Amino acid sequence: MFDPVIAPSGTLLGLLQRGRGDGTLHALAAPRAEALAALNHCVLNDPRHDWQVENRSLYYARLYLDLHGSLEEIERHLCDTDDHVDTEEGRTGLALAVLGHLASYGRGDALALLRRYATTGANWAWALDELALRDDDAGLRALAAPILGRFPATPEGDAELAVAVRDSFEPRPWRLWAEDPREAVGARVRAAREAGSFDRWQRQMRPSGPRPGWSVQAVLEWADQGHGRGTALHVPAARCLTAVAGPEDRPAIVEAARSGTDGARCAALHYLAQSRDAVVLDLIETAVTVGSATVAEAAVAAFERMCGEEAVDRARSWVQRPDALGASAAGVLACRGGAGDAQLVLGALRESVRADGPDAPRLWTLVDGAGRLGIGCAAPVLRHVYRETASSHLRGRAARALAATDPSFATGFAVECLWDCEETTRELAARHAETGDVRVAERLRRLAADPAEEAEVQTAVRSRIGLDRPAV
Repeated sequence: MFDPVIAPSGTLLGLLQRGRGDGTLHALAAPRAEALAALNHCVLNDPRHDWQVENRSLYYARLYLDLHGSLEEIERHLCDTDDHVDTEEGRTGLALAVLGHLASYGRGDALALLRRYATTGANWAWALDELALRDDDAGLRALAAPILGRFPATPEGDAELAVAVRDSFEPRPWRLWAEDPREAVGARVRAAREAGSFDRWQRQMRPSGPRPGWSVQAVLEWADQGHGRGTALHVPAARCLTAVAGPEDRPAIVEAARSGTDGARCAALHYLAQSRDAVVLDLIETAVTVGSATVAEAAVAAFERMCGEEAVDRARSWVQRPDALGASAAGVLACRGGAGDAQLVLGALRESVRADGPDAPRLWTLVDGAGRLGIGCAAPVLRHVYRETASSHLRGRAARALAATDPSFATGFAVECLWDCEETTRELAARHAETGDVRVAERLRRLAADPAEEAEVQTAVRSRIGLDRPAV
């Protein structure tokens, strides 16, 4: 899946793609046709860089309700011939999740479209999971025959069915179908469930990897074998070394960390970092400077896992480095540094935005650090990250940092955040937004009464309503 093209943050489309609260507010104030066109573009062209962790479906579903939007464009997208050519979940997952939320709000057309797609669409398993949460028993039972018809009554088809049953997120439909008296439905589903359970048991009985009695050398060789196959095993190998290594094995592990083969070297570095061995910081610096890319990456990751004061002290001397270790050192200071490190963290935050933009991966820890250390003069940079980032998770972190550093947050961004796509950001806003604003009062009431809202958000909302009852 290609990275999505994100429109400028000052446009309606850009706001909706980012999932910002201002997107909803601007859409409701814009001409309805324009707002629906932008909304459909977002739903049919998933704007998330990481669709598996960022939330948009409830945000877009609520806007469909507010705009009284039809589902014609979603139906056209799901029923397009491309559905059986491009079968990646990312193409249809967001649209199906939006339909699921709309169905929970009582939109019968959304429920009917989900049922139809479950019987004919390529991403039928996702649609079935949405229906498992929203449909009634009768609706689900009616889907048994068409869903099972996807799997031929052959050994290959039965094996595919067993995998589908085993890997389903929501077991409710399969449990209902297992009770069906028809031989072609109930008996077949029960057999598939048994086959899936047996397959899982077999895999548990044939584990790969270290065995009791393995030596340090055997664990290092196992890490090397994984590296040769393209599988990173150095972190679990480090845990195994913790179990099998004794004081007499330290020289061999230190030597492996200094000059071993890549897989063994990565495992040894992680082990020494976990055990806070005094020599590991010098070995990490050497690995980053002269090691392979794989070893350098593992060395940086090992350093980030260290939690002792010695790691924080070394981070202060590494933070000016222009490489990955310097970036990692800034992150360590952001997470574990003291008040005296505020200027170093602020400098790293500004430089990261200047050099790599508002979506740089290192910004996550730096933004958190600005909030943790209460760096008031970081507020302008944090506002810029909040407005411009395409990541709703990073925007939520920026909002938390602004709550700790920006006195205007309660009357500014906190109000917008009540409409944000991320529930953690809405929860933050519910705790901070100034209730003297009439929009805030009405929004808090709506969130408190919305059955689709997360429990944590509603708890925060109701605590504010109770405390600020005269304003609300």
